[in-house]
Amino acid sequence: MSFEVAARAYDRYMGRFSQPLAAEFLAWAGGGDGPPVLDVGCGPGALTTRLVEAHGAEQVSAVDPSEAFVGAIRERLPGTDVVVAAAERLPFGDGTFGAAYAQLVVHFMAEPVAGLAEMGRVVRPGGTVAACVWDFAEGSPIGPFWDAAHELDPSVRVEAGRPGTGPGQLVAMARDAGFDDLGDALLGVTVPMATFEEWWEPFTLGVGPAGDHVARLSPGARERLRDACRRRLPDPPFDVVARAWAVRATV
Repeated sequence: MSFEVAARAYDRYMGRFSQPLAAEFLAWAGGGDGPPVLDVGCGPGALTTRLVEAHGAEQVSAVDPSEAFVGAIRERLPGTDVVVAAAERLPFGDGTFGAAYAQLVVHFMAEPVAGLAEMGRVVRPGGTVAACVWDFAEGSPIGPFWDAAHELDPSVRVEAGRPGTGPGQLVAMARDAGFDDLGDALLGVTVPMATFEEWWEPFTLGVGPAGDHVARLSPGARERLRDACRRRLPDPPFDVVARAWAVRATV
C-alpha cells in the first residue's frame, strides 16, 4: 500500500475525516500525565496539530514511516520533534512521555500488539496509551468503496479484515500488549459532502490500499467501480457518518 504520497493528497483522501476525528479522540482519551506527548503514525498531522494546539510544539513528538508525511509536519508545525520511525521501534527512552496516541494506524502496523506495547514502554507510569481505528464492519467513511469493489471483484482484499477494525479487537490487542487498566468507546464524526465527486475524487489520488486498488484498474473498470459506489450513496448533498473504535490504557 502507498503512503509515500504528497501530504495534500492524504489530506483530501482521509484528512477530511481524520481531522474531526482527532478532536473527538483527544477529548475522550484525555491528556494522560501531561506533556510531553507522542503521536505514533502521525501521517501529515491531523492529530499532531491538535496536540500542538493543546501543549505547544516543543512538547510534542511524532513519528511516521513515511518520509513525505514527516517532511510535511516539519513544514506545517515548526518546532515539533518529528522523525521517521515505525511504531514497533520507537526512538525514545523508557517513560519519556505522559501520553502516546495512535489514530487510524494500528491496523497498518506490521505487529500491532508489539506497537502498542512499545507505546507503553515510552510512557511513564500513570500516563496514557490510546488508539483508535475505523469501524470497518459498519462505520468506516470508505466502507461504500470497499463494498462496491468487493461486489465487482469478490477476490479483492477489503480493509475490514485488518486487525483492530472489528468489535472488541482493539481491547483484546491492548490486553495482549500488557495493559489491564482499560477503557473503550465508539467515537463518531459526521462530514458533509456537497457532491458525489467530492467523495469519490480523492480515491483516485493513489493513497493507501483504496488508492492502490483504483490505480490498478483499467479505465473501464474504474468507471464501473465509480458507478457502483454512486449507487451505494445517497443523492447529494449527503453526510458521511463514520465511527471509530477506541481504546485507552493507563500505564
